[in-house]
Order: sequence, then structure tokens, then C-alpha cells
Amino acid sequence: MSAPRILVVDDEADLRELLEITLLKMGLDVDSAATVREARAMLAATPYALVLTDMRLPDGLGMELVREVAASYRSTPIAVITAYGSAENAVVALKAGAFDYVSKPVVLDDLRTMVRSALKLSDAGAARPAGQGPEQSGSRLLGQSQAMQALRAQIGRLARSQAPIAINGESGSGKELAAREIHAQSARAAKPFVAVNCGAIPEALMEAEFFGYRKGAFTGANDERDGFFQAANGGTLMLDEVADLPLAMQVKLLRAIQERRVRKIGATAEEAVDVRIISATHKDLAKLVENGQFRQDLFYRLNVIELTLPPLRERLDDLPLLADAVLARLAASGGGTGQVRLGAGVLEALQGYAFPGNVRELENVLERALAFADDGVIEVGDLLLKGARLGDAAVPTPAAPAAAAVPGAAPTAAAETAAAALGAGELPSNLPDYLSQVERDIILRALTQTQFNRTQAASLLGISLRQLRYQMQKLNINAPEP
Repeated sequence: MSAPRILVVDDEADLRELLEITLLKMGLDVDSAATVREARAMLAATPYALVLTDMRLPDGLGMELVREVAASYRSTPIAVITAYGSAENAVVALKAGAFDYVSKPVVLDDLRTMVRSALKLSDAGAARPAGQGPEQSGSRLLGQSQAMQALRAQIGRLARSQAPIAINGESGSGKELAAREIHAQSARAAKPFVAVNCGAIPEALMEAEFFGYRKGAFTGANDERDGFFQAANGGTLMLDEVADLPLAMQVKLLRAIQERRVRKIGATAEEAVDVRIISATHKDLAKLVENGQFRQDLFYRLNVIELTLPPLRERLDDLPLLADAVLARLAASGGGTGQVRLGAGVLEALQGYAFPGNVRELENVLERALAFADDGVIEVGDLLLKGARLGDAAVPTPAAPAAAAVPGAAPTAAAETAAAALGAGELPSNLPDYLSQVERDIILRALTQTQFNRTQAASLLGISLRQLRYQMQKLNINAPEP
């Protein structure tokens, strides 16, 4: 079996020779070109496992080759060599379809890592039978709607690149599932996938959590520990709720992404890391940039390629398939001994609901309904759907989602009194105090249900752990004495 063949395009003879020697030592065959014209002729005559091109060539730009290869030789990854400090050029190349990039002066270890990833990608593309897409190979993202088919097709294309991806979508729409699907279809599939909730890490611990620390770096650092970047080395690092990162941490994260190197707290030297970054948020990052709450340079580094997930209300045709999958999981978690199914009219009732919480809310609604169902048959009355309906302009009131997120919790006297007062048409004499009391009551209900496990309570309420801690401090909520 012949070795994979690489095409190197660079007009600098010394650099071209260095690249050729490095690739030959890796057991690869190498062809070289000094101009765009030569490269085009070679591409037309020979199938390549990877094209590596400089950005500036005597008769044109490497960007021309990037676009041509991305359009006409889709099974061939192309990477670019950028001048030192030209991060903007790298971003433009990635947007145009480049697989990855290396910076001058070329670090040979980084080059070898990039080439290995590209060759795995080429092997995966060659091994997949013609016409077999992610749906046939078992996608995590269920649905036959046009929106979901387009989403899976886009994920298949994005998985071939190393470019950072920003996933946008409402809460509960499946952003982490999409990130895992990208990872599973990429050349990094055999390496770790690490998902990090940026809103759940205390600011004082962020640097240690992301970059790790050396033994003795600070009080309590009894052992050396890797951070998220080291844990995901070779694989994918997902930054969920990236909008919650403090500005100080955004600066450090930007440098780690640009340099592909991190320094543990207490260390004197940096270490190389090879991770693909996928970020996700339900917030409008562009607006946060305008307001000075998110760094523009980090935004451009994360937002190289955008992937937008459709809300459930825009793909209600998928509801039967999604409901069946949820019911199958619920039946399996119950031991698999009983039948779980929807009664008459239940599917129609679900399709008439707007699902502001998307697929996650569908799962919660069905799981809660099953608790009230007789003999595993969910009826319309078991759904307890409240809030937004399709076609309604109104959305649930702030208290409604939190109350619904704590199923089975009995309302306290304060909540009952407040509800009775509003129901009788009376208005609170002090609105801030009234709202604080309602908020305090809801948080206490969530904490009581979770035995004061703050992480679980924050998840029930749909807020970050940091937000919950802040609200508990503001409202003087303390855990009970043991």
C-alpha cells in the first residue's frame, strides 16, 4: 500500500525543503510547488491526502488555492502557513474552508500534529461508503424535519475542519449534543471530548481549572493537576455558556487559543496543547461585544464558523420521533418492565405548545407526566402544560418556569398569600420587597427539594451556580445547621 502523498506549496526554497524533510521522515510521499499555477496542475493530476500552502506566492495568494480545493477537491484537506502574528489571516482561511493552519516560524511538533489529524480525516473520508451520512451512522440529533436534515449536513461539513465553531441556540435546544456530534464525526473522535460550563466555575478558580497548576503553586495545591486544556489534548474542548466568562479570563483564554500553548499556575514554561474549540451560548455575543461585556478579539477567534440550532417550535414535525425516544429512555430507566405510551390527544396537545425550554423541556414534561400517569399511559391531563402556546404573544412570567422546574414542591404560605392577593386584584405596596419574597420562596423550594445541593438546585432553576450563590447571599438564604 502506497504512503499518503502531501503537496507542499511555498516559494521559499529553505522552508520548502524543511517541510519536505519533516514529512518524508514521517513516512509520507511529498510533491512540491512554488507557485499557484504549478499547484493547480499537480492537483488536477494527482489525488493528495493533504495540501499545505503558504499564504503569499509569486503569482497569487494561497487563499485562492484554499477556495479551489474546498470547492473542487472536497476529500482533500488543505492547511495554510501564516506569517507570525497574522491571526486574522488564519481566521479568514478557516472561514474559506481551510482545515487548519501553522504559523511561521514553523514549529515542527505542531506541524506533525496537524498532519496526523489531516491524515486521519482523509482515512475516515475514504472509509465511509458513498452516500452514507450522519443520519445512517446513528446521529445524536434526532429528527427528519428539513431543519434537522440541513443541520446534520452542516455538521458533517464542519467536522472536517479544525476551525473554532460557535453554536447558537436557545436553552435546551441541544447545543452540547451538536458539539458531541461534531467531535464524533471528526478526526479527533478517538480523543477526549471535554465540556465545560463556564458559568459554573468560581472566578477565583478559573485559571487553575482551565490551565492546571503545579504542586505547591498555592495553598492547598498538594499535587500537580492538569486543566481542561490538557484533559482535552488531541480532542475537543467545549466552552458552554462562554458569555459568562469574566473579562480577565477572556484575555487568558484568547492567548491560549491563539498560541496553542498554556502555562500551569506555578510553572515557568508553557506546554503545547492541541484542542479544537467549540463554544456555545444562548446569549447574543455580538450585542455583548457592543456593550463592552465580551472582548471583540475573542469573539472573532471563537466565532470563525457559526452553527445555529433550530428551536423545537420550528420543527414540531419531529415531536413524535423525539417523544418516542424520551419514552423509550424512561421505560428503560424504570427497569424496562412496563409499557410507557401516550394516550389519545396527547401528541396534539404537545404540538400546540411552544416549548420555550425546547427539547429539554419536552423531556421534563414527559418525565413529570409519567409520574402522574396510570399504568404507564400518559393522558392530556398529566402534561400540566403552562405558559406559552403557539401563536401566543405572551411568554411565561419569571416565576412560572422556576416553579414548574421544581415538580411536586408544595407552595409556601408566602407564595399562597401573594397569589391570593394578586388574584383578588390587590397590588403589592412595595414591589421590590414583594419580588424578593417570591424569588426567595422559589429558591428555597429548589434547595429543599435537592437537600440544599446548590449545583442541582441551580440546574433545576435554569441558572448558573454563580448566579445562585449571588442570589442566596443577596436574599440571606443559608443552609440549615446539620
